Amino acid sequence: MESIGTLPSGISICYSLPDIFFLPELVFGGLVWILVACTYILFANPQAYVMAVSLFCFCMTFLWMMTFLCGTHRSRSSWAAADVLYHGLAALLYLSASVLLAYITIRAGELYNAKPSDELLKIYRLEISAVVFSFLATLLYTIHTIFSGIRWKSF
Repeated sequence: MESIGTLPSGISICYSLPDIFFLPELVFGGLVWILVACTYILFANPQAYVMAVSLFCFCMTFLWMMTFLCGTHRSRSSWAAADVLYHGLAALLYLSASVLLAYITIRAGELYNAKPSDELLKIYRLEISAVVFSFLATLLYTIHTIFSGIRWKSF
């Protein structure tokens, strides 16, 4: 039985589903990374894990996108399976990081309410932004996983 599925390569990744999500994943992941790096750690918290997840996913997504852009996958079904596996893992990692970051942000809000200051307000707002972008990155990776799974089934 001949396979009917193909993986895009070259510029076609910019307009094929699910690969169109590569750039937004990079943008939102990079924003999470930058926003978390801009905050000052006030108490022991798991922000190092959030940084590790966002940095890992940013670098791997960039390498994955370059693999598709250069066409080194040669449209093999094993690459389609790896695409599902990677994006599923990234979605799971980002979900765990997003939940931890939301918890940290709630704690930062409590600290700000106890001792209001301009510096704490700035950190609190940066963390809120990081949480929003982290959950958006989670959503993008999840959608990418679903559409990659649909594509994988066509191989």
